[in-house]
Amino acid sequence: MLYLALLIGIVSIVITDKLTQAFKLSSNWVLIGQICASLVIIMVGKLEVSHIILGNYFELGYLTIPFTLLFLVGFTNVMNIEKDQNPSILLLPFVSLVCFSMSAFIMGHSFGLITGISTSLTIMFILIYGYFSGKAFVGSTLTTSIGFVIAVLSISLEMSIITIYIPIFTLALPFTLYYFIKDKFTSKQSITVSTLVAILFSVLMFIVPFYLMWYLVVGLSIILVIMQFSRKYRFI
Repeated sequence: MLYLALLIGIVSIVITDKLTQAFKLSSNWVLIGQICASLVIIMVGKLEVSHIILGNYFELGYLTIPFTLLFLVGFTNVMNIEKDQNPSILLLPFVSLVCFSMSAFIMGHSFGLITGISTSLTIMFILIYGYFSGKAFVGSTLTTSIGFVIAVLSISLEMSIITIYIPIFTLALPFTLYYFIKDKFTSKQSITVSTLVAILFSVLMFIVPFYLMWYLVVGLSIILVIMQFSRKYRFI
């Protein structure tokens, strides 16, 4: 049922986004579509965040559904872009999805592995097509759909350091860096630097002890939260 719920959620996001653009509706309708997609994941896919493992085991209780909604909608919008971008920007979620696939393989998680590989191959096809044709551009419909997949994969792999680390430090942080330096370098240079940062953090996850990773997670998370007070660097 989780595969079906994911498909319904993606279709919901795509339809809502397209209708909003076609009829020039308020962006609130996009948010409503994302909330509906998230509820499908929760109700149909039976996927929710009922606890958090941060060294100790914390039960969320009545906060389970609100926290799950916030998590899904928040990470769905990490790469929500207003203007069409060069498809090379998809290198950032590609790194994240490869990292998810490797983690799912190590954990023996079939849904994470299949979904991660399938989405990675889709992004690779778009990148190759865009490189050779020079005509492909990506917009908010595609990027929010990819963000939704990454959010679902995060929750499916349980609320652990992997869940928090991968989407924040292989996608959100590099994407924020891209917006920070894009006015100082060319688009290609900005994407290259951001992608290398994403790759660096993805490699660190597999070689640095978990207790040290928490210092990175806490410290850089605080920096990212502070940056959300500035509209220029906001991603949620």
